[in-house]
Amino acid sequence: MLGDVSRSLSVEPDLPEDAGEPGGGQGEGATITPYRDGPLIVRGDFRLLDQDGNEIDPGRETIALCRCGKSGIKPFCDGTHKRSGFSAPSAPSRPRPAAQLLREGRRPDA
Repeated sequence: MLGDVSRSLSVEPDLPEDAGEPGGGQGEGATITPYRDGPLIVRGDFRLLDQDGNEIDPGRETIALCRCGKSGIKPFCDGTHKRSGFSAPSAPSRPRPAAQLLREGRRPDA
């Protein structure tokens, strides 16, 4: 029953000011931007699926996905990260080892 109640609430996160800007229009694929101390903003042409492959209707073209794990409307952000003290950078602090290996494998002199 709790699931029914949460679906009926119209809680929408405070999206960053530039969340609606172009940058991932139709046909160009999706752009995913991690916001510092906030959600993942997804723009463009995308499909959102649960772990069983069922499609989740995002209800809009630009969405905010929770990164803090505290949202009451997961997988969407409801702004709880602001109250919970969530902290995360916008970019990784160091490169992923797999990404570095991939780059090295593409060098002509490798």
